[in-house]
Amino acid sequence: MKTEQFLSHHGIVSNPFSEEDAQTDTVFKRRCLGTIHHPAWDKFFGSPSDPSTALVFGEKGSGKTALRLQATSELDAYNQAHPHERVFVIPYDDLNPYLDHFRTAVRAKDTMQALSRWRLEDHMDAILAQGVTKLIDTLNAEHVDLSVLSVDQRRDLLMLAALYDQSTGEPIERRWDRLRRRSGFRPLWSRRDLQIGFGTTLFVIAIIALIPWFRRPSILPWLLLPIVLGWLYWGWRLARAEWFARQIRKGLRVLSRDPAALRWELLWFKPSELGGQPLPTAARTGDEERYELLRKFQAVLHTLGYIGIIVLIDRVDEPQQIEGDPRKMRALIWPLLDHKFLRHPGIGVKLLLPIELAYYLEKEDKDFYDRARPDKLNLIKPLRWSGRSLYDLAGDRLRACSVDPSNDGEGPRLRQLIDEAIPDDSLKDALGNLRTPRQLFRFLHRLVEEHCHRHTEDAPRWSIDADTFRTTFSSYLRDLEAFDRGYGHG
Repeated sequence: MKTEQFLSHHGIVSNPFSEEDAQTDTVFKRRCLGTIHHPAWDKFFGSPSDPSTALVFGEKGSGKTALRLQATSELDAYNQAHPHERVFVIPYDDLNPYLDHFRTAVRAKDTMQALSRWRLEDHMDAILAQGVTKLIDTLNAEHVDLSVLSVDQRRDLLMLAALYDQSTGEPIERRWDRLRRRSGFRPLWSRRDLQIGFGTTLFVIAIIALIPWFRRPSILPWLLLPIVLGWLYWGWRLARAEWFARQIRKGLRVLSRDPAALRWELLWFKPSELGGQPLPTAARTGDEERYELLRKFQAVLHTLGYIGIIVLIDRVDEPQQIEGDPRKMRALIWPLLDHKFLRHPGIGVKLLLPIELAYYLEKEDKDFYDRARPDKLNLIKPLRWSGRSLYDLAGDRLRACSVDPSNDGEGPRLRQLIDEAIPDDSLKDALGNLRTPRQLFRFLHRLVEEHCHRHTEDAPRWSIDADTFRTTFSSYLRDLEAFDRGYGHG
């Protein structure tokens, strides 16, 4: 008996349990993204008009990535419905490049030694890099009129772009120069250092051309002195920009910025502007400069129609240097658990963390709790699924894959696939032992396959009998327990 034959008999056109990862789950992304939510969804998502932080701990396969994808989809829909009160979404789920740059910058022998030096400002730099790069991409794609920004905000936008733009689609210098020209910030002819240099040079050339006496060989060398003096201010500015560029390169430990390109961009700012800007240089320790840069970023976004920022943090166990090690995850994430940052006005940080980190959270001392204040962060620990909620989830998936997915709840249900000899309560209690959607999908996929293997096309059976269910469930539960022992869960 074929699986397709069994499913089609119940009005199901595709296998709803063949995918396990929300990132690649086409059934979830195409048919369930806006309709199937975890019971704790409202606590996690909050209100887009007033961004809030949420701290979620969940097992592998419990639906953390699904929450992230659903939050992104919901926020996109909210932004379309409220074009003048949008929320700027910053995905922070690929930490590999930041960890690679950081380890190179600190010159550590191993990852654990490097992570011991990771600080909150490194996270803030990475988040600002994600946000600024996305903002500039959006400005270019939508051809936004930058004249709505004040002169100071255009300067701040260009400063943020010089520090944090990480686009790889084209040379950063060209991208930054196009942004400068679109913003109308300081045309080339307004650069005072170039005015003095070129003005002095042209003046000397004019004197030589108009007054023959100055062409004498004994006089010409002396005419070089005014030219040198005229370009001396430009040379001082160049040296100062070079120093700032190298200090910024050392201060931004999670980013890779070309000092030569950064030096050229810094030359467009007046010396007084550079001196007064909160530049993240190696000479300045602490996070105050990052907070000031974050406030500047928020001010630019607010003028462009964004009332808040949502940062979505996920997949912290997947980077190559983390390797799923809870100790490394703790060293990476714990600096981020800072109440001042997580409760920063206008920002909501959604942290989707592996359940292994919940153990470390319980072992922390009073000083940590005073700094992190997890009691004010919409804490969900763990991301739990009951047998009833998993039963409903299975039914939602079946209806999403039915012949008519818009049948208002009248489509196939899990109860129809399983023999009535197994009572409803026993069925739901059994599913509760699976704990997560991923394990539910794996089990039901195996169950349907096992049932089809036991029957032929000539003598099909359209419901899964109690013996098949119990033997398959017992076998799967043993495999699940072995998996838990191997990964330290349970």
